[in-house]
Amino acid sequence: MIATLKRSLAAAATLAAMALVAGCADDVAKPTPLEPLQAKIAGHEVWKLSLSSFSTLNALAGNAGFGPQGIAVSGKDFVIAALNGAIVSVDGDTGKENWRADAGGRLSTGIGTDGRYSAVVTRDGDLVTLEGGKILWRQHLGSAVVTAPFVAGERVFVLGVDRSVQAFDALDGKKLWVYSKAGDALTLSQAGVLTSWQDTLLFGLGARLTALDPLKGTIRWEVPVAAPRGTNEVERLADLVGPASRVGSVYCIRAFQNGIGCIDAERVTALWSINMSGGQAVGADADYVFAGDASDRLSARRRSNGESVWLSDKFQNRKLSGMLSIGKVVVFGDLDGYVHFLDRATGAPLLRLPTNGSPIVGTPMRAGNTLAVTTKDGSVYAFRPE
Repeated sequence: MIATLKRSLAAAATLAAMALVAGCADDVAKPTPLEPLQAKIAGHEVWKLSLSSFSTLNALAGNAGFGPQGIAVSGKDFVIAALNGAIVSVDGDTGKENWRADAGGRLSTGIGTDGRYSAVVTRDGDLVTLEGGKILWRQHLGSAVVTAPFVAGERVFVLGVDRSVQAFDALDGKKLWVYSKAGDALTLSQAGVLTSWQDTLLFGLGARLTALDPLKGTIRWEVPVAAPRGTNEVERLADLVGPASRVGSVYCIRAFQNGIGCIDAERVTALWSINMSGGQAVGADADYVFAGDASDRLSARRRSNGESVWLSDKFQNRKLSGMLSIGKVVVFGDLDGYVHFLDRATGAPLLRLPTNGSPIVGTPMRAGNTLAVTTKDGSVYAFRPE
């Protein structure tokens, strides 16, 4: 179970019991076998990269792997951070290395970048900020972090598991402000929402999308994505799951195991929300929102009002990754390392491409015409659908 206890040993015992039940359920729920598929669109692998092979970095380099948000996009480049601390920037078209660096320890987060500065957080609680492949500074944080830092306006923003937000000067690491609010006993130890809309910083505060003034750290507004439900703290755990999927001023987001919805940041209003279990990031485009539920049944809904468009049970219990809409397809990975391309309008499978058999983690990312996915064992695969 992926919750972190801030207080109450009783809640910890409840959480452990739920984890045991969930583990048993996983053993019973067998992945749906994939149906034979004759490709209906073209697509191929264009390059691959293993961060386990970066043995020149340090002794940890043989223990690569990725968590959510292991890839960030900077123009036509991918900036990639493995859990072993290896960081590399590559050209999205060719996979050619631009630079590489070593964070100096295992990471607890993915990576954030604005193209000039990049930032990660180590398991020891150090915020590490780089310019290109050079480490500029380190700053020890007072709370655990699992969400990739957000870098913008020569500032680095960090969202803690305790739901605090800290801002640092990207040039020298000076702490600028801290936002903190007393919260619930349980919080989600899974990558959350930390992004921006124009001159406003957005983050997930429980089940609410919350806006901060990035210069002062003061609240501007809050809009709920879902209404947490349940009889205890565990059942009411509904933190927002990152990354949010943005189309213009609209952000479509999942509230953990509670629901999905879309919020218009310009109008400061919720367009719609529905109850839905599940824990992975949703995908969205100008027309649709794509999401899997807790048993990996896939659905598409109209982005404007949440009306159901299609539902597919072809991938149940295959532990799907987050969703990405690209062109006329929606893309996601599964536990066997397959990358699936579905018709976004109908849900019909169009293409299936293999990796190395290791589960796809996080959410596929796009730079230019190249799509990249990360695997649990520390590999990156880049594809180009046609």
